This record gives sequence, structure tokens and C-alpha cells, in this order.
Amino acid sequence: MTFLRRPWSRVTDTTTCALLNLAQWRHRHQATTRENLGAYLDACAPLNRHTFYSSPPLETVEASDTMLAWPTPHPSGLADNDRAAAWLQLCRRGYAAPTVLILHALMSVDDTGYRRLAAKFNALGWNAAFLYLPFHYTRRPRGYLNGELAITADLIRNSEGLRQAVSELRQLMSWLRARGCREFGLYGTSYGAWAGALLASLENDISFIALLQPITDTEHAIWQSPAGATIRHLLRRNGIDAAMTSRHAHLTSPLHTPRPATSPDRIVLGVGVYDLIAPPDRVEALARAWNGTRLIISPQGHFGYVAARDMFAAVREIIA
Repeated sequence: MTFLRRPWSRVTDTTTCALLNLAQWRHRHQATTRENLGAYLDACAPLNRHTFYSSPPLETVEASDTMLAWPTPHPSGLADNDRAAAWLQLCRRGYAAPTVLILHALMSVDDTGYRRLAAKFNALGWNAAFLYLPFHYTRRPRGYLNGELAITADLIRNSEGLRQAVSELRQLMSWLRARGCREFGLYGTSYGAWAGALLASLENDISFIALLQPITDTEHAIWQSPAGATIRHLLRRNGIDAAMTSRHAHLTSPLHTPRPATSPDRIVLGVGVYDLIAPPDRVEALARAWNGTRLIISPQGHFGYVAARDMFAAVREIIA
């Protein structure tokens, strides 16, 4: 049935892009104005990545069973979203074992598959930590879908949400270091892989990086991707163009940030050959920018299980 993969991938990716654009149209009245975006870009201009993604030590952490919760270092003004949360799934070695950070996709609604992935890492002697990314799970404001507010034509909220994600991950890593963890890994998918790519450019003790269908080029995502059609229509209507948004790329676009300290032979990027959302040429560009890291191209679109299977097999070879 492999001959059906291409048409089926096109159908699922096209349908998903249509649904994303419909959700974005729902928030058309919240589209960033040229004046507000200009002021935000001016405020961010003097910041470097370490400052933008600052991560003060966690002073107040609520822990119950395997769940953690704490105030975000970069509040959005939405109470639900400003309470960071993560679950931990420890292996037999406890906190001293290395920890993989598992980062979920945009609009993820169920962590069952991620818990199964965590169990696989546990069997290999790794702990697993799963951060609820902004506007997802317990961070979803009432009246909205999981992740609905993470990516819209409100570019400032998009940027600040990404800022929250990366800064909270850095806080979580520091919290785990204080309990004996000395090695980390990254396993991210789509939106989570985007945050993971940015995190990888900031931390030096990440021993492997596995990014599945990452958003690598924010300018492409806004101005060319079929998933961003509504966003760019609303931005152009407000007088915003690519020359303006590119001013922020050095902080939010993996292609425009320094390559990770992780050795290239311990980095794997995965993409579907028919992917319309994270197209192969953009992921290939990131692989080249990161000194020729391994690239796995699987026979699927943005959605499917083949790429995830191929990715975990590659990771297992690295950490075995």
C-alpha cells in the first residue's frame, strides 16, 4: 500500500492546513498591528538569545506524584497559560540518570503516545520529562482548543509563547541538575521540535538531539507555508511584510541561531518526504547549517507514524 502514501499524505496535510487557517481566522481581530509589532521589535533589538530566553532559578515548585508546576518567568497575562507544568517519568536510577526532554506537537490533545515513548527511554536507562508547552493541556485557557492560541496572526503572542517554552525548559533543566542529572537529550516533534532547536543553541550539556519535522525557518512558515495563509493575509492587511518580521529571526528561527554544542553525529533531523508544513528543503537547510547532521527522510507527510519509528531507531543507536 506504499503507493497510497503520497496521495494520503497530501490529503491529510492539506486538510490540516485548512483547519489551521480556519482556527487562525477565528482570531483575525487579534492580528498584530504594524505599530505594536514595531514597538515590540524595537524592544527586542538589544536582546541576545540568552537574555531573551532568560531562565531565573525555580523558587516555587509545586510537586505532586510525578507532576511539577511553577510560575512562568515570562507571563502572558493569561492565568492558565502562565502556570508552567511538566510530568516526569523516572527510570530505576532516579534523578541521577540522564533525562530526555520530550516536546510535543502543536495542538496535541493526548499524551498517551508520549508516555509510551517515555517508557521506551526508561527501558534504556533514561528519565523522561514532558513540559506542557504554552496554551496546551492544563495551560489551555477556557473556551479555546489545545494550542489554538500558540500560533495566530498575533505575532507578539506567538513569540512570547515560544519564549515561555524555551525559558521554562531551561528552568526545568536547572531544577533537574540540582537533583543530580548531568546529561540531557532532546526529542521534539513539529512545534516542540522548533522550541527544542532553539533550546539546543543555548545549553551545552545536551548529548543527543532528535527533532522530528521541526519548524526551522520562521520566515518560510509565515510567508510561504500553506499553514500560514491566513496569518500572512491578516499581516499584509495590517501593513506588515517580510522585511519587518525578519528583524526577529535571530531570536526565534533555528536557521538564524548558532548551531548546537552537541556533536553533529549525535543529532538527527527527521522529515516526511511529502511534508507541506515542515518541507524537506527547509529541514535539509538546517542539517547543512548544523555541520551536516544526520537527516532521515521518511515516506509520509507531516502526520504519520513512519517518521517517528525511524527517528526512535536512530536515537536508540546513538544512546545504546
